Amino acid sequence: INDNDEFFGKISPALMNHQSTGRDLIVISDWMCARFVRLGWVQEMDRAHQPNVAKYLDPLLRTPAFDKGRRFTVPWQSGITGIAYNRKKLGREIRAVKDLWAPDLKGRVTLLSGLDESFALLMQGNGVDVTRWTAHDFHTMCDEVERQVRRGQIRRFTGNDYTKDLVSGDVLACQAYSGDVIQLQADNPDIRFVVPEEGAELWSDSLMIPDRAGHQANAERLIDYYYEPEVAAKLAAWVNYVCPVPAAKDVLANASDKDTAALADNPLIFPDSTMRSRLAIARDITSAQRVEFARRWNQIVGL
Repeated sequence: INDNDEFFGKISPALMNHQSTGRDLIVISDWMCARFVRLGWVQEMDRAHQPNVAKYLDPLLRTPAFDKGRRFTVPWQSGITGIAYNRKKLGREIRAVKDLWAPDLKGRVTLLSGLDESFALLMQGNGVDVTRWTAHDFHTMCDEVERQVRRGQIRRFTGNDYTKDLVSGDVLACQAYSGDVIQLQADNPDIRFVVPEEGAELWSDSLMIPDRAGHQANAERLIDYYYEPEVAAKLAAWVNYVCPVPAAKDVLANASDKDTAALADNPLIFPDSTMRSRLAIARDITSAQRVEFARRWNQIVGL
């Protein structure tokens, strides 16, 4: 899947007409999963067929606003949207979102261009509880970002290519995904990732079984296979994102390879208690709000 919206457009005609998509299992971002769940386009899973999911799914991920109890979705991998920065070139620490607006970072900051990818962290910087944010919170955040754009603080808005600017040194601090930074640190240990003091967004790409899927039981079994701690550990070691199976930590810690075993102590894969207390799953943007909010955000990104 190249893009959530693009994929939605591709399969929505079939789902709208109660036809098979030709797929038994799909993995998309939680904010798009929310749309599928609201539209009734996914099948409820039978946890009797998924004992590993029932036992090992991280408590932090069990009750997103769009799918209480995770009856329709199961996290594939999770991640944290926080701040990445070059500690050596900047010469100081970054601890909060407001630090991005400091004078020594003028023109050396990037933010993510996607509304759903960016808004939660920026609201958290204003002290907002993103599990229950309001339209007022959203527009207050936009007012702040717009001010920073007009004063030249923000160099540009990016997709996943933000890593190039950070590596080249054109950018000293940016909105970033935890898994990307782990990979960058392998070549440059001066690149740091911070979960701001005010908190950061915990998100997931989640597995769903679309309506009219022909092999629901097999799909449920495959999902459950990935929740075996030994299997989850192998996956975590490969992708370096937040593992939704905390029990995989002990499996990795006992790995014979030292580099693999060290991943068990990486808080960006297995968040420690301090980091976990700062993480939250944001309330998704409702369909009624989306048009208005997207218009406002896109105007800012296009400035």
